[in-house]
Amino acid sequence: MVQIGDVFEEMLKHFNPSAAQGLTATYQFNISGPQGGIWAFNIDAGACNLVKGGVDAPSVEIALADADWMAIREGKLNSQMAFMQGKLKIKGDMNLAMKLQTMFPIS
Repeated sequence: MVQIGDVFEEMLKHFNPSAAQGLTATYQFNISGPQGGIWAFNIDAGACNLVKGGVDAPSVEIALADADWMAIREGKLNSQMAFMQGKLKIKGDMNLAMKLQTMFPIS
């Protein structure tokens, strides 16, 4: 079974630096449930690093349950639909949140 932490490590490997040129932001994921935890991506001028445990002041916070996060990553749940259904909550800069899919394409 794939662990949530492994998904974030895999996302880091697929980071698209050209989509993040000129961007300085921190995306924090607050995942609830048995596999839950907090992970953040610090992005600065096309570079990205993963911070386990999160940061103090993220630009964007994304909160959802572990099962819903895995369903999104597996292509079984559309992130926009999850947001509309209240399964995915976003706090902070919505424009930054919308850039996630181009920076971390699901392959």
